[in-house]
Amino acid sequence: MVEIVLGTALAAIGAGIAVGMAGLGSGIGQGIAAAGSVGAVAEDPDMFARGIIFTALPETQAIYGFLIAILLLVFSGIMGTGNSLTVASGLVAVGAGAAVGFAGLGSGMGQGITASSAVGAVVEEPDMFARGIIFTALSETQAIYGFLIAILLMVFGGILGG
Repeated sequence: MVEIVLGTALAAIGAGIAVGMAGLGSGIGQGIAAAGSVGAVAEDPDMFARGIIFTALPETQAIYGFLIAILLLVFSGIMGTGNSLTVASGLVAVGAGAAVGFAGLGSGMGQGITASSAVGAVVEEPDMFARGIIFTALSETQAIYGFLIAILLMVFGGILGG
């Protein structure tokens, strides 16, 4: 049986929160955007490529969560040969996972709603494509904040580079 210290176990929880919550937001967002895109393609088959682009935009939140989860797993000793974490570092890992996970949840859902509306606008007025992309990308900001805070927590909490 493999014995895992508490700090490392907390890092595993942080990794789960990071990828689980960010993936949930991304999935909900993509579902909302895809629903709007399907309707647009039914109305105008030439909307397929633009609908795919709007549907893919909420994927980035899941990527941020995935990256933080991998970093937590590698630098906590779960994957690879890294050292085990102290309880304090493990709690920082939970915070890092929560930062990117919850930011990704809200951001992904918001981005999906905006993308769905943008697809509808492009069906009505094809010149709205670039503006629709800009409006949709604005929701990404909150996910970037969460990703950066997760990185800062890991660096200054002694998980990365410490």
